[in-house]
Amino acid sequence: MTPRAALRRPRRASARRWVRRTAGAALGTQLFTAAGLLALDSIRRRGRPEREFPRAPARALPVPGGEVRVYTYGEDLFEDMLADIDAAQERVYFETFIWKGDEVGGRFRDALVAAHERGVEVYVVFDEFANLVVPRSFYASLPDGIHVLRHPLVSGGPAFFMPHNWGRNHRKLLVVDDEAAYVGGYNIGGLYATKWRDTHARFAGEIVVELENAFVDYWNEQGGKPLLPQPRRRTWSRTTRVHRNVPVDYVYPIRNMYLEAIDRAQDRIYLTQAYFIPDTAFTRSLVNAARRGVDVRIIVPHYSNHIVADWLSRVGYHKLLRAGVRLLRFENAMVHAKTATIDGVWSTIGTANIDRLSLAGNFEVNMEVLDASVAEHLERVFALDSGNCTELTLEEWTERPLINRVTEGILSPWRPLL
Repeated sequence: MTPRAALRRPRRASARRWVRRTAGAALGTQLFTAAGLLALDSIRRRGRPEREFPRAPARALPVPGGEVRVYTYGEDLFEDMLADIDAAQERVYFETFIWKGDEVGGRFRDALVAAHERGVEVYVVFDEFANLVVPRSFYASLPDGIHVLRHPLVSGGPAFFMPHNWGRNHRKLLVVDDEAAYVGGYNIGGLYATKWRDTHARFAGEIVVELENAFVDYWNEQGGKPLLPQPRRRTWSRTTRVHRNVPVDYVYPIRNMYLEAIDRAQDRIYLTQAYFIPDTAFTRSLVNAARRGVDVRIIVPHYSNHIVADWLSRVGYHKLLRAGVRLLRFENAMVHAKTATIDGVWSTIGTANIDRLSLAGNFEVNMEVLDASVAEHLERVFALDSGNCTELTLEEWTERPLINRVTEGILSPWRPLL
């Protein structure tokens, strides 16, 4: 070994130690900051009084080939879902991200069991990870004749380390016979019945078969037993389309659906999002829309149920506010809706958040609706929700405390992960 090579070796070792220590210190600071935010959020929630939030009554809207009923209050939605399950004659496809083992969750379990006992074929899907805190006995009480598929904690077999196998099943679907299909943001549980502001839709008519097909495809591709037959008929609806993210197939159409619609906007864009962490291209699309004179308004929770996600969302606020995007913070309740309406023509209701986990990670379903009556109704809902919001201005954002800026900077490297 030459003297020069001998000198390089300790220098390289020293550099590696420096890199490891720096990375460790950065990660430690990020974890400490996140832990501090979680602790402060826990203190903030204690003793917080429950408050009413505005809600629009469920309303049925005729569309070509069927009907759309929009729900903004969980109790109303759950009653209609249970009524449809009780009326089922042939089959029920039930899929949810979270299924709480509380009173509301028990009502759904009992309705599914009753349907099975009267001869209805019942198929159930839920996400294993999202329900780790639910007692196993709750699901064990389902009789053997009900077909259950748990989206596993780890999937992909030997290829589990590949990112396309990491997606959770974040979908919320209910399909009953050929009569009704539900999709939206609501999980199943008492919390969501009265305390969260969310949006769901019930579809009747020709589009039901498309949501049925979405369930069947997932069930069969994920190894559900027995295999389900494909629907005998499909539809080429010009009004309503189903968009599905299927990570195992590298298929993510929901993000492109949004980007295409935003790019077409000429007058107004109204978004309501639970977790708003858009990527660079999505942010650029909204900024460009605002700069060409489109009225862009976004409702987000002032405080969501994931405080770290709130802070990661705020990292991108400056670009949006500077371009003229209006940010409205929903107060006194968690707004969990995933909806948008553009130009009084285009709308979407579904399960996908505007973040990486939903748009490039999880199994998701969104409905795209081209109908003026649906858009008009969602605009009224948006106006009602706006009355429960405080607007964040560019001046207020620019003058936020230094500690807030530091916290955002510390956590910002996590943004691409969520």
